[in-house]
Amino acid sequence: MECKRKRIGIMGGTFDPIHMGHLILGEKAYEQFSLDQVLFMPAGNPPHKRNRAGRASDEQRVEMVRRAINGNPHFALSLIEMNEEGYTYTYRTLENLKKEHPDTDYYFIIGADSLFSFETWMEPGRICQACTLVVAVRNHMPTTKLCMEVERLTNKYQGCFLLLDMMNIDVSSQLLRQWCREDKSLRYYVPDSVISYIEENHIYHRGDEIEERSKNHGI
Repeated sequence: MECKRKRIGIMGGTFDPIHMGHLILGEKAYEQFSLDQVLFMPAGNPPHKRNRAGRASDEQRVEMVRRAINGNPHFALSLIEMNEEGYTYTYRTLENLKKEHPDTDYYFIIGADSLFSFETWMEPGRICQACTLVVAVRNHMPTTKLCMEVERLTNKYQGCFLLLDMMNIDVSSQLLRQWCREDKSLRYYVPDSVISYIEENHIYHRGDEIEERSKNHGI
């Protein structure tokens, strides 16, 4: 009797901070594609975001994710990309996971903005061979344009790209960091437990950013 293959979703990113958009995206992917679990996988040293000035530390980002997903039985925290020795690459992470868990199919969840920069990622062809890519519409992206790009990438890399049906959520971690510096409320955009942690640890506050700039400029 053939064993049923597991279906695991992966939500990667810096989560700086994690917000409701990330959580809704993970939940909708879980529902639409009948996933067994969604792994939230904060990146330790993402190659496209090497300058971390004015951001949360790795430990703080991990704790924010832990708090945000607490209580959801099909969400889990994965630390396999918290790599202190070098920058992390998606294709390596996925290939290692497939070697360790050959009975599992992986669904890597991305936004439409990431789809249009997909070819700038390291080894896009190897990513396509290691997982199914789940693409969520963001930033009011026209469906026709999105479908044309999915078809082009599918043909070029022989990959599998699936569209995730969900509402557009106009929120980003960058915007939320700016709101923190401007002392604006994050309520309803970020889980209350994460907001409390940000406030208790003075993350993203204007004073911290000014101090970091002073250090960088020798002031």
